[in-house]
Amino acid sequence: MRRLYSTFAGSWPGAGLLLLRLVVGSVLLRGGANAWIDGPWHATLSSAALATSGLLLMAGLWTPLAGATVAMIEIARLLTIVPDPLVGLMAATMGAALAMLGPGRWSVDARLFGWKRIEAPPRRSNSL
Repeated sequence: MRRLYSTFAGSWPGAGLLLLRLVVGSVLLRGGANAWIDGPWHATLSSAALATSGLLLMAGLWTPLAGATVAMIEIARLLTIVPDPLVGLMAATMGAALAMLGPGRWSVDARLFGWKRIEAPPRRSNSL
């Protein structure tokens, strides 16, 4: 994960990424739950993948994988099903953006894979 992102954005950019992750994740979770109940089996599989990706995005865990999954499934839905093309296009765009930008400082990814700071005590000289 460190190789994908040199730093995990904090401050206002980090808050923006957190807000984006929470909104996209909640929309995916709601849409996935609705389609899980009402849809056929092929829609159910993609809905389960979207709901799982939504949970991962909300937590900020495996963000590049979850964002890329959202983008690919939503683009496939746009090309085949097209229930609401604007929502699918926005979800695909935001998933791809999160996969490229990263989760931000307030995420599980940042806690697990972020740079750690190790404080070393100062060296004492052995001079008499």
